[in-house]
Amino acid sequence: MSSRREFMRQGMALAGASITGVPITAVTSTGLITRRATYACAPCGCAMDGKVFDAPGPCPACGMPLIERQTAPLPFEPTVLAKGRGAFLTAGGVGHESHHITVAYYMPSRFTPQSPVLLVLPGSARDAADYREPWIARAESANVLVAALGYPEASYDFAAYQMGGVIGNLVMRNMPPAVNGESPTVINLRDEDISFTVNPRRESWIFPDFDRIFGLLVKATGSAATHYDMFGHSAGAQILHRLALFRPRSMARRLVAANAGLYTLPSLHEPLISGLAGSGISGDELKAALGVQLHLLLGELDNDGERGGIHLHTPTLDRYGISRLERGRHFFAAGQREAQRLGISLGWQLAEVPGVGHDHAAMGMAASRLLYGVS
Repeated sequence: MSSRREFMRQGMALAGASITGVPITAVTSTGLITRRATYACAPCGCAMDGKVFDAPGPCPACGMPLIERQTAPLPFEPTVLAKGRGAFLTAGGVGHESHHITVAYYMPSRFTPQSPVLLVLPGSARDAADYREPWIARAESANVLVAALGYPEASYDFAAYQMGGVIGNLVMRNMPPAVNGESPTVINLRDEDISFTVNPRRESWIFPDFDRIFGLLVKATGSAATHYDMFGHSAGAQILHRLALFRPRSMARRLVAANAGLYTLPSLHEPLISGLAGSGISGDELKAALGVQLHLLLGELDNDGERGGIHLHTPTLDRYGISRLERGRHFFAAGQREAQRLGISLGWQLAEVPGVGHDHAAMGMAASRLLYGVS
């Protein structure tokens, strides 16, 4: 579990918070609501707890980013969206109907029905608003509707989020203890410490959510888009490469998976979680997966396995690389070998970003250049 400070930071970010100083505009089915933004430190026990600020920035006491205070509940699946920043809630998918997903969006000022649509998947902190912010200037430059999706950790554990719900009943035994109240980000286990069951109900996997949320955005903005792009970083990149493998025929057009730390290999013989054996994926579906426009972005400095996010090690997983950089290279090479074996063209691309480590903003800049030619 995260420390109280980190837990509160994540929770407030997922509630649709902004740290920009610009008033948020939310639209409900009954009309437009506009409010002036004020800011506070997430309650963490520091001297500034409860103090309200008129502008964003670091907390003078603890240095944490000031988070916008939520003064009204987020609308649920609004029928119209206003231009600019905003956020709303949508229901979870099959098996998660009682849970809510936060959609933190930005609609550019020049938005038209022909504007592209980009869905963003955050890392393990699930901080949708934080992930939206670096994309705002790019959204204006490229005239792209951006929506970051916040899946609360209380409702979506590692199996449901990073693994996409393909497995369930996940148990990790002999977890390392917390240090100074902080959960470790590097987890070293034996293979036999991990147990799970395979979830055969594809409709309850996380992947159908993305087409559904895209449909909500299309209706609420008048978009004429028939496909969308996706960017995922760290845990979000785990989801995206698994989207290619487990649901290759989605409405997503281009997937940019940056700095994933754990991969499922495109192998029908390697068992889950490191392969597809036992998942129900067929040979024809594997061929379709290898044809997906999957762009793997690897940070050149994301090479020590210890920087940010959650990094899982077991003897089996470490055969495919110790660092995220090594594991990403191995995953791409496995795709090349499998495509060659099947005699098909590989739709995947690999790029390494120089001078960048486990940094979602810098990796997002590289993704924006790749997708829309702007940074």
